[in-house]
Amino acid sequence: MQRSFSFLRRSGFHSAMSYNTKVLRVDPSAIHFSATAHIDGSLPRISDPETEKHLLEAARLIRDDGETVAFPTETVYGLGGSSLNDASVRNIYKAKNRPSDNPLISHVSSIAQLNRRIYQQDREGDVLRNIPVVYHELVRQLWPGPLTILLPINEETALSVLTTAGQPTFAVRIPADPVARALIALSDTPIAAPSANVSTRPSPTAAEHVYHDLKGKIPLILDGGSCRVGVESTVIDGLVNPPMLLRPGGFTYEEIIELGGEQWSHCKVENRMTVGSGEKVRTPGMKYKHYSPRASTVAFAPINDDLPTSERMKIVTSEIMKYMTSHGTDKRQKVGLLTSIMFPNNLLESITDEVDVVVYSLGSSGKEVQSNLFAMLRRLDEEDEVDLIFVEGISDRNEGLAVMNRLRKAAGGNVVSF
Repeated sequence: MQRSFSFLRRSGFHSAMSYNTKVLRVDPSAIHFSATAHIDGSLPRISDPETEKHLLEAARLIRDDGETVAFPTETVYGLGGSSLNDASVRNIYKAKNRPSDNPLISHVSSIAQLNRRIYQQDREGDVLRNIPVVYHELVRQLWPGPLTILLPINEETALSVLTTAGQPTFAVRIPADPVARALIALSDTPIAAPSANVSTRPSPTAAEHVYHDLKGKIPLILDGGSCRVGVESTVIDGLVNPPMLLRPGGFTYEEIIELGGEQWSHCKVENRMTVGSGEKVRTPGMKYKHYSPRASTVAFAPINDDLPTSERMKIVTSEIMKYMTSHGTDKRQKVGLLTSIMFPNNLLESITDEVDVVVYSLGSSGKEVQSNLFAMLRRLDEEDEVDLIFVEGISDRNEGLAVMNRLRKAAGGNVVSF
């Protein structure tokens, strides 16, 4: 079934459409992989004819036409093109308005496909031969899933240099989402897939988010429902000593430490939010503005566990008043508030009645906040069209490390510790 979304607002794409963007439904529950498919590359069984038809159409666009297709993963929606094809990668950069020195993650459906299509090795043998030993325990336990690893490029590597931004390593993962895995398997093509949004905007976790940003810029969106994880994959580098977590994401730092073995017990976390203008970027999300709504955004970051809640709220209300005063206009302001654990829903009303307030809860656990963050930022920005957004952050433990990484960038430095 083909459908469209009617709520497109403020996109700016109406006068420059080059595609009649189709949105095609696919049913993730109709896609079935064997227990070893992520290793040996066996194809899925698809029980719904319409889902199979739509997946094959998307696979053809990527494999044969060098086009881009938006599709769901367990993390966020990706904008996919062939990692092996310069023209396809250029189409990704063009649709997103993404800087070309920002590398792309390649998604494969199996380790066998990694060996055969990226490293161009048809020989039988140890399936993990191209994956350094440092990654083996993590790959065995966390693939398919939101874990991206850095691997070395050699003379046999078939990746487009545009995928890697000219670097000596490339990033790769096997997604867990059945739609993503099936698309990659049916196209038999490693798929480069950054988030399917206009660069700098919050990442999309539903097909309608993609349509809002990329209508007219891509030919096809596969709608497989909302994304479960809600933030991008965790990116790790085991090629350095000690190994590093370059980007927090769908698997936590604590899980990497616990499951990775002795070498990962010394894993360091990349703490820089950005890198220098002339510095090479090893992973997406470090060099440029990311995840930002159009509305001015202020993030609150809890840092002192011993501070009483009443004292915390004094800091919060004081900072909110300061930001609201500095953003005052002749018209009545519309303000959005995203709460999680401590902020009351009536926080803004208790401070002032001079604004229109929209309040949503991100959830009461780290997983809920992580899953809802991008969707709620987009809801306030695109549907409610607020002027100013306040977001209650969470502790940077477990899922909080990825949440606060995204939230600090979304706020563009407007971060208040409380």
